[in-house]
Amino acid sequence: MHAEPHLPLPAELPLVDEPGGTDVDLKTQIVRFTLTGGLSAIVDFGLYSLLFNLIGLPREAAKSLSFIAGTTTAYLINRRWTFQAPPSRARFIAVVILYAVTFAVQVGINAVLYDALPDAVWRQLLAFVVAQGTATVINFIVQRLVIFKIH
Repeated sequence: MHAEPHLPLPAELPLVDEPGGTDVDLKTQIVRFTLTGGLSAIVDFGLYSLLFNLIGLPREAAKSLSFIAGTTTAYLINRRWTFQAPPSRARFIAVVILYAVTFAVQVGINAVLYDALPDAVWRQLLAFVVAQGTATVINFIVQRLVIFKIH
């Protein structure tokens, strides 16, 4: 019998402080997801602002790159700490699909709001917060009810 070649699993951060498993209660998951989301939003908005305002990348390119950095940060931490789930290729593929959907939602909402809001100092932040908040709610619900139930 020949072993089938397989793709390596994504890099993992050593963030486990408790035994693995998916038996983390909802309140703990919400708190951890919120903290992780806050850190990931800082990564996302910081990189977005740097690329858009300082480097001068087009808005959608800057937002796309920052979204990828922020969601990668969120996935790595949430998988290990929030949901305490073991590595899984199926779960990783499901997360990639989810992030593709929330990517479109977030970049789209950000673009629509940025263009619709008046040219004020708070326009970029407000468009980002609404887009990020929408994507965060979608991500938590789908990750908790679907993705981290996959074995």
